[in-house]
Amino acid sequence: MIFVGGLPFSTNNSSWSSSSSSSQGSDILVALLEHPVLVSASHSFKSMEETKVSVSSETPSPSKYVYVFQREYATVDPALVDYVGTDEATTCVGLVIRNRRNRMTSIAHMDNPEIVDIGLCQMLSLVVDHDLDAELDVYVIGGFDDASPNHANGTTISECYSDLDGYSLPLCRKLVDTLQRRQEKFHVQTLHVLGRNTKQDSQGNAYPIFHGFLVETCTGSLSPASFDGTSRCPDEIVRRIRVTSSYQDTSWNGKLLETYDTQTDRFVIAPCRWTVCKLHIVMSLQQLSDEEILRRCSTSPSAEGPDFVGNLRRQWNYLIKHPDWRETFPWKQPRVFQRAADGGWRRC
Repeated sequence: MIFVGGLPFSTNNSSWSSSSSSSQGSDILVALLEHPVLVSASHSFKSMEETKVSVSSETPSPSKYVYVFQREYATVDPALVDYVGTDEATTCVGLVIRNRRNRMTSIAHMDNPEIVDIGLCQMLSLVVDHDLDAELDVYVIGGFDDASPNHANGTTISECYSDLDGYSLPLCRKLVDTLQRRQEKFHVQTLHVLGRNTKQDSQGNAYPIFHGFLVETCTGSLSPASFDGTSRCPDEIVRRIRVTSSYQDTSWNGKLLETYDTQTDRFVIAPCRWTVCKLHIVMSLQQLSDEEILRRCSTSPSAEGPDFVGNLRRQWNYLIKHPDWRETFPWKQPRVFQRAADGGWRRC
């Protein structure tokens, strides 16, 4: 169940119980986006300066970070981890759930509505710890008006979101509907999504204002953030490849990718397979121009970061160099990384 400003949230829609899940989700989403408390919180988040996260081993007392890629999630203990975050979200949505009592914090980088139901169960398994009365703070960041770059000025939120499709809206709609239906107490603190997270260029093209965020686990404070190559770790390339490969693995259907072990503060990258068919596709894509790659491989070509194509080409080069997935995962064993003395990661 959703709470806003300490009070149970309701859309005051008498036909809510008989309407479809999609319709309910739309009603809830519109009402939340128009709620004065969340409008104020979104304005406050929007006014924050974006944190640039870069990890250096030369820092005297390095902080301990956990980073999640697309479709991954991680639940962290503030006794072991200082910061947790994600970025590179365009049509994807970042979700934070934090237990007020024990400060356990789970974040996810969700990329489609089909992973919301099981994904929330995965996130809550360690955050709630069988306590349905736990008070949970929730932050939802990301997505943008990817299907409506040219809304007329003065259009109300209700009108804007009544007939949209795109990628961001169905995900946001499913997410808030699922939160409202569950028994846990979800105190929504920030809902910075869709139109709240959209800016336009002079041609009317829509872009996300922020692509990521950083959570300080001790205090629960959240700020917009971007990460560089030193902080998107460990095992960046393999984890990126695993995102696309997981769609061909039925064992991951409907699930977020398990990556981080909360109890041991280690990354455990479960094995994934890539097929000969995938290699043929990769070799074909590698021959395309950057512009064509953007058009074919992105849900929002005009909104991607400058390193989007470069990251794809690095993945494809790795797959071409390592065509047999068993080279990467010998004996079908996971790739394990433990925390190093400098706060970074070392492969076991």
